[in-house]
Amino acid sequence: MSSRTNPPWSLVALFTAGYLAAYLLPTTVDRLSSGLALSATEAGSIGSALLLSSAGAGFLLAAHVHRIGPRRLARAGLLLAAVGHGTAALCDSLPVVVAGAVVGGFGSGTVTTVAATGIAAMGAPRARTESRAWASDPHRASTLGLLSVSALAGAVYLTVPHLGPGHGLPLAAIALTALLVWPAAGRLTSPAPTATAPRGTGRLPHPRSGLVLAAGILCWSLAQNSLWGVSGRIGLAQAHLTEVTVGVVFAIALGAGLLGVIGAGMLGPRLGSAVPIGAGTALIAACIALSARATGLGTFATGEIAWNILYPIVLSYLIGLAASLDQRGRWAVLVGSASSLGTAAGPLIGSVLSARAGFPAMGAILATGLFAITLPLTAVALHTGGRPLLPGVVRRRGGTPAAVVAAATGTPAGSVPTVGAPEQPVVEIPLGTPASPVRQAYSTAGPRQATAAPGSGNR
Repeated sequence: MSSRTNPPWSLVALFTAGYLAAYLLPTTVDRLSSGLALSATEAGSIGSALLLSSAGAGFLLAAHVHRIGPRRLARAGLLLAAVGHGTAALCDSLPVVVAGAVVGGFGSGTVTTVAATGIAAMGAPRARTESRAWASDPHRASTLGLLSVSALAGAVYLTVPHLGPGHGLPLAAIALTALLVWPAAGRLTSPAPTATAPRGTGRLPHPRSGLVLAAGILCWSLAQNSLWGVSGRIGLAQAHLTEVTVGVVFAIALGAGLLGVIGAGMLGPRLGSAVPIGAGTALIAACIALSARATGLGTFATGEIAWNILYPIVLSYLIGLAASLDQRGRWAVLVGSASSLGTAAGPLIGSVLSARAGFPAMGAILATGLFAITLPLTAVALHTGGRPLLPGVVRRRGGTPAAVVAAATGTPAGSVPTVGAPEQPVVEIPLGTPASPVRQAYSTAGPRQATAAPGSGNR
């Protein structure tokens, strides 16, 4: 592997450390509420502040990763995540907890920004020639990241209820993960410039599709995390389950989500991205409505498990779609930050809706919103989709001219026609005529001698 190609496992590790705070949101909010004697709205506000800080890091740093350097930025983010979340875990003073959560959230968002930029760069032609096959696929790398963070979050959900009360355990898990991932940041390097991804700022490609995708995923994440932020309270208050039982359900749901991630990785681009995003979002809306109406273990577990199977599948395709819009990863970061904005507002919106309208009405409102954004998300996937002729470069609709593609993949100068040059006339070669030299050689010399004709060469 070239020294200029970021190791994919390092990016997956950073992806895990950055996304863990969002995955642990329900238990973090519940522990803040019980451990610090806060109301549900107050605890949800702290969770929203944490994730809002994470989103702010993405918006602020999206265009500056290459200039600052991925290694330096990743280390700074991991340090902030460890210090911020660790301080919030160890202190009982509410102002210190809030400040630590905000600092830690900014660190997690910084780490996520570096990971998203590196994963998007895997689709560049240079990365495809220098990396292993799976490492050059942004969608596959995203699914591996989701697989890793789902497994880790599931382990935390199984462990935390048995370690005693207190608000600090989920936050301590995030801080410890940041410290463990620190060595992975040391292997990051700045990518070399390519013909399709020059240095400098430049305009964002596909601005209309990118803006629609960013707005859509903001609403998509808002609906998901409005329920996710209050799922623990639905299990405890409405389904009348214990904390241990709710933790087991969440762990099983995240474990089932691993199967969804594996399935998404195996499926890859065979169905494109429109079908998984459109149909998956519609099914998620139905699962949210079911979970919000749960009154017992059966309906609660069914809704949560089915929802968590579908959620990472659709999310992996949304991340991959954003990465395909810009090989420098700017749209991936901006769309991811928009997702974090929705994730940040989710706990607060979920708490307010459930307090004023009840859990079932909240679920119906969120499901209706998801159905409404299914069409624009699917339209973006269809507009920017199409199976590539060369991976990540040429598409059926609106693809790059062949001359540009060949030039970007290292074809020697002089053998590539200029863009806009007239096509060469097509001349038919009558291979089937009796005068064909190939047929004469084959018929007179036999198949073995004909293959060894002068100039054919042996390999």
